[in-house]
Amino acid sequence: MRWMGSDTSALASWSSEQIALGRRWVQAWKNAGPELERIRRRELRQLDAYAAIALLCGPADYGEAPRAPKPTSGLIEQQRVFRKLRR
Repeated sequence: MRWMGSDTSALASWSSEQIALGRRWVQAWKNAGPELERIRRRELRQLDAYAAIALLCGPADYGEAPRAPKPTSGLIEQQRVFRKLRR
């Protein structure tokens, strides 16, 4: 069993061919990184936010209660309450 802090490398049992293959694998992912990031950014730019929300939350009609916006922001009601308190 290998303990943390052990001086032996995790690669000590690997052959030189395995180490070379591992290095090629790491380099391949390093090379792929910028292209994968470019693809991710393009997909995000093309994303339809409304369609994504519908996929996550299900279809909803935002023109009907309870999802429809309220006729006021509440500021008018707040001002009415403050006027009552001032009297």
